[in-house]
Amino acid sequence: MGSFILKTDVPNKVLNIELEGSFSQEDGLRSISAYQDTIAPIDPTEYELRIDCKKLNVTAPEIVPLLEGCLALFRKDGFKKVVLTLENNAILKMQLSRLGRAVGLDNLEIVSTVTT
Repeated sequence: MGSFILKTDVPNKVLNIELEGSFSQEDGLRSISAYQDTIAPIDPTEYELRIDCKKLNVTAPEIVPLLEGCLALFRKDGFKKVVLTLENNAILKMQLSRLGRAVGLDNLEIVSTVTT
């Protein structure tokens, strides 16, 4: 089961999202609903979106369209920058890079961290 935490840092104009586990269709839809509620009071064009994916598992093929829809939503909402932080996971990085390009999310940055 996938879980998510959304936190708005108003003074620094950053929306932080933490993702963990493997998302089902239902988890994905719940996270999108929470995301929409969270961004309603802010102007996303003034914010940076930082998504911590270090504990996120590689997305199952049937969930890829939902993930692609999320990235398209981030593009549509017009965040100044979208930063995804991954643990050293080449497969997830390739998957997210490809989906970001597919939806035209030109301000996407993927950062890999290595934990020991």
